This record gives sequence, C-alpha cells and structure tokens, in this order.
Amino acid sequence: MRGERYLLDTNAIIALLQGNQQLIELLQDAEWIGISIISQIEFLVFPALNDADRQLFNEFLQRIEIIWIEPSQPELVELTIQLRQQHRLRLPDALIGATAIHFGASLVTADVQLQNIPALDTLGF
Repeated sequence: MRGERYLLDTNAIIALLQGNQQLIELLQDAEWIGISIISQIEFLVFPALNDADRQLFNEFLQRIEIIWIEPSQPELVELTIQLRQQHRLRLPDALIGATAIHFGASLVTADVQLQNIPALDTLGF
C-alpha cells in the first residue's frame, strides 16, 4: 500500500513491536506513520515494561512522527469533542481517533469500538 498514511493506536504499537508480521508488511511502504502523544504515554506507563521494551520503543520513536496536542489545532480539539460525545468514547480513544481524521491517516487499531465509527478510516488486525 505505497503512499498510505497510518496512525497507530497503542495496541497496534504493542503488536508491531512484538513482531506482528501483518503490521510489518502493512507499514513497510507507508508514506507516513504517526502516533498520538497519548499512545506514547499509554505505552510507557505499562507496568510490565522492561528496559529492553523501552529501548525498542525508543528506536521505534526515531522512525515515526509523534503528534502532540497544540493550541494551534482547534479543529483537532473539536473533532475530539465530537467523537467523544457522539460515540461515548473514552477521552484517550477520542483524541487518537480525532488525530487520525485530522491528519488524513488510517487508524491502525484492534479496538472494535473505534473500528465501528464511520468517520474513521480504520484498519484492524
């Protein structure tokens, strides 16, 4: 899928770093790969994380773009509010979904609730 843009949900990051072949192949020729700062935080607070996991994650971060929440992105804030209200999402999921929409990326996720939102272009694994 050459030229595609992908935003990875936290569960996709975990699967990718565990060597999920389907995700490796999907992302191989991507034009752009990003994660929300929310996913970075969710990953790093996982209680079973060890030093090798942190090292692998840091290497991964060097290859992708981390999307921050900035005051210069009022449409991202509005999209987050809409997704949260319309689909009763937890705030982190609403922000990750809104980030995918805002950046014109397919959201790679195993979260069925996110996969069922029509406004989101999602790829399950």
